[in-house]
Amino acid sequence: MSAAFELLSPRLHLRRLRPDDAAAICAYRSLPDVARYQSWESFTPDDAARLIADQERTAPDTPGTWLQLALTTLADGETVGDCGIHFLAGDERQVELGITLSPEYQGRGLAAEAVASVLRYVFDSLGKHRVRAVTDAENHAAASLFRRLGFRQEAHFVENVWYKGAWGSEVVFALLQRDWRAAAHPASPATPVRSDLPAD
Repeated sequence: MSAAFELLSPRLHLRRLRPDDAAAICAYRSLPDVARYQSWESFTPDDAARLIADQERTAPDTPGTWLQLALTTLADGETVGDCGIHFLAGDERQVELGITLSPEYQGRGLAAEAVASVLRYVFDSLGKHRVRAVTDAENHAAASLFRRLGFRQEAHFVENVWYKGAWGSEVVFALLQRDWRAAAHPASPATPVRSDLPAD
């Protein structure tokens, strides 16, 4: 049984993946426009089932693990995307973020709302020092998202990774806790958090 975990924002409920999310996750992750900047070439129902199963015993803030959260709408409970928090091995004061949103729900500010909720969690609840995000240099929408949320661009690696049969370039963004605070995000329980860790 997985540990309960949830974050709330004005329009979204961020929670652990569940088996009944598989169809929705597969539907948007298998789209060419979504897969274009992701590590996968295709995304099948078996891939969705494995992703969900792998999360079953992942406790939040465990170094070396990704905590993958479903993004569901408060209005109707639709699963519209997922967001990952990578708790870095060897540096417990830093995390990495990733987000995937169904194209049907893009352009509404939902990605920014989801990432802002995660930032409040990692900075306010966990006291992390730094959050980073790595994007494909051609993924201008993702770059714009992180800039809007106050991330600075720290690096642009040119043709540094062999990716889907060609050399790809990556951009690294990062945000420090103190910069998040300075941008009028004081520590507060503005985003309700529930995290019930298993006893064992």
